Amino acid sequence: MSKSKGAPLPASSAGLLRFFEDETKGFKVDPRIVVSMPMSLIVVSWLIDIFMAP
Repeated sequence: MSKSKGAPLPASSAGLLRFFEDETKGFKVDPRIVVSMPMSLIVVSWLIDIFMAP
């Protein structure tokens, strides 16, 4: 086997290196937005529950 073809991935990476090298189509979303949106919905629902309670 020739070294110019590239070495195989290390066994410890379990293919994760190759997964993150692939570029996918679509729009990119900042991880802070992905985390902050559900948290803000939870807070808003708590506030609605507290202030709108009968």
